This record gives sequence, C-alpha cells and structure tokens, in this order.
Amino acid sequence: MSTAIYSVSVLGTLLVPLVSKLVFALVVWLVGKWAVGKIVGLLEKSKGFARLEGTVRTFALSFVKIGLYVLLVISIIGILGVETSSIVAVLASAGVTVGLALQGALSNLAGGIMLLVFKPFRIGDYVDAAGVSGVVKEVTLFYTVIITVDNKHITVPNGSLMNANVVNYSMEELRRVDLVFSCAKSESPARIQELMQSVMAGCGKVLQEPAAPFARLSGGTAQAMEFTVRAWCKNEDYWDVFFDLTQGITEALAAAGVQAPAYRVVSESK
Repeated sequence: MSTAIYSVSVLGTLLVPLVSKLVFALVVWLVGKWAVGKIVGLLEKSKGFARLEGTVRTFALSFVKIGLYVLLVISIIGILGVETSSIVAVLASAGVTVGLALQGALSNLAGGIMLLVFKPFRIGDYVDAAGVSGVVKEVTLFYTVIITVDNKHITVPNGSLMNANVVNYSMEELRRVDLVFSCAKSESPARIQELMQSVMAGCGKVLQEPAAPFARLSGGTAQAMEFTVRAWCKNEDYWDVFFDLTQGITEALAAAGVQAPAYRVVSESK
C-alpha cells in the first residue's frame, strides 16, 4: 500500500507542474490569438495602411500576422519548458537556407513591393524598361505583365524592373513631338522653316504652350541641310500629331518643289 501511495505521490508531483504549464500555455495562446487579431485589425484600419496599394496592404497584413503568430508560438514553447534559444537557432538556420534557395523570388517580391509603393508606372501606362516596350497590363508582387504594340504578352520579373531605367511615356499630361527633315543645301532655310511652320499652324492638335511650335536649321552635311521640328501636344494626341506632321510637312515640301535629299524623317521619341 505504501508503495502505491508513494507512486501516486510521485506521479502527482510530476503531473501538477506539467498540467499547470499546459493550462498556462493554453491561456497564453487564447489571449495571444485575441491580441494578434486586435493588432492586425488596428493596422488594417489605420490611415497609413489605407493609403497603400491593395496588394501591398494585404501582403503587409499577412506578414505582420504571421510574424506575431511565430512570436506567440515561440513564447508558448518557452512556457512548456523547451529551450527557446535552440528553437530560434533552428528557425534562423532554416530562414537562411530558404532565403538562399529563393533568392531570385525574394528579389522579385521586394521589387514588386517597391513598384506598388512608389508607382513609377501604373496599369495602362506605356513604358520602356528592362529591354521591353509596351502597355502595362498587370502589376503583381513578383511579375509585371506588359503588352507590346504588336500584342505580345511579356512577363517581366519585378526585380529586373527595379534595377532598370524606366521610361514612362504616359506619366505626363503633355509630350513633345521631335522630327528631323533634310533637304538640298541650295534651298533657302527661311523658306523651308516657313513651310514647316505653316503645316504646324494648320494642325489643330499642336499646342502653343508650354512652347510654340519650333522649326529651325539644326545641322547638315556637304550635300544637305537638316531641320529640327518640335511641337507640343496632349499625351493622348502624340501619335496623331506625329503622323500628321510627318505627312503634312513631307507633302508641303514636295508641293513647293524642295530639292532632294528631302523627306528623311527621324524621331527619337516613342
């Protein structure tokens, strides 16, 4: 009988601290879960998060929520008597291993977050970046989808976009059309300029601000003179003005009998 009583006493001595730890760990889990929900809810309603892009906001909230749960689990493991230092070391090692394995993906993820936060371009903008030109169709956390003018679907990693120069042709309200024409050196520069100015004056989409239409002799060779034509227009009218001036000035020079080498047109814009 005494042996049985002793065994029960020893078992009770072992179980009471264990049960106490389990109960305490359960309480901490319930309270911690409630606290995580409150913190995430407050962040979600904050003005700072409300200003973020929808995808970024969702990702950030998920990241915070997971991080808080990881801290909560580590705390509970410590309450149960497991050495937290060893757990942290294992998690750190696993994190380094996963980070090295997913280095490219993490770079694209970071690039996607930066693109969504700083917005060097938006959906619908025409851009030239990372060796690709086209209209931005979709921006995700890892990739950006660009549709080219000949309707090709190109997926560009966000890491590449963040490390490249991005030319956004749609960002500004106004754009300038730049053209270069050439003609024989025997022609009168003033006459050529007058012809070009008259064509631009007749183009209804050419603006007078921020600068009036420009046509001047800008260079040449032993056989030819080159004239630079510049005209401001609304962004959405760029290609209309480009083609209207190209055709109109070419026809005006031909009708006026301007001598070759005429009508070579060069544009540095897109």
